[in-house]
Amino acid sequence: MTEVSRRSGFYYARVTFLLAVLGVVVAYAIHDVRSRHARKAWDHTLAIAIVIIRNGAVDPDSIGALRDRMPALAARLESELHRYAPSAPTPFTFTVFGPIDGVGPAPAIRSDGLIALASHTWELHGWTSDVDARANLVAGAYDARIYVTAEPPTSKKHMIEGASEQGGRVGVVTVDLDGLTVDYALSVIAHELFHTLDATDKYDDAGRARIPDGLAEPDLVPQLPQRLVEIMTQGRPTSPTEEKTLDVIDELGVGPATAREVGWTR
Repeated sequence: MTEVSRRSGFYYARVTFLLAVLGVVVAYAIHDVRSRHARKAWDHTLAIAIVIIRNGAVDPDSIGALRDRMPALAARLESELHRYAPSAPTPFTFTVFGPIDGVGPAPAIRSDGLIALASHTWELHGWTSDVDARANLVAGAYDARIYVTAEPPTSKKHMIEGASEQGGRVGVVTVDLDGLTVDYALSVIAHELFHTLDATDKYDDAGRARIPDGLAEPDLVPQLPQRLVEIMTQGRPTSPTEEKTLDVIDELGVGPATAREVGWTR
């Protein structure tokens, strides 16, 4: 065999290998997209992992309360689904892991743009993989995973924030956790979970609910005050200028606009 033939054979073998790898990647991507879309058929119960990460001297009773209140969140979301689809199965079952100690903060997106997004996705994958290993969590066994970093309150003003992959499988929540914030933390967990199911935020730049999409019961007469906090907003409008935050999980609602986005209605 001549040198040219050997080089030609090596070239074609390398191209074939790369095409095979590309085919596997594309096939996996197609399967993952279809799998994520199938979650919104609501013909079966979605398995959701809640991973509690402890950062600092968080009150153990508060962490226990957060764990103990997960069934209340599941029941509330089931009640809301059955407003739209009475014969649908239970939408979610929650499995709680942790608390996990010694974990650094979740990576944040540092700038806009495709490269920054790709970098953040890679960093987040590494972070979640580390947490999953510590928690003995098999990621593929769950339809979505929400990572909750619990911190001790540092002031009278409690901070709770979250971020999620829109239409993805991972959500991240950070909460100043004590006995006063357990149910509010549950509502933020639900908010981030619904982002993974394609729900969009329904509040304006000032953080106020957009009307009518940001109302859990837009057909209520009179429309204000609302009785529930729409899951993709931050508060319950009580007048044209005032809103109240959620106190107990039974105040959480899913409005028609959000219900359409997640597939509860067509």
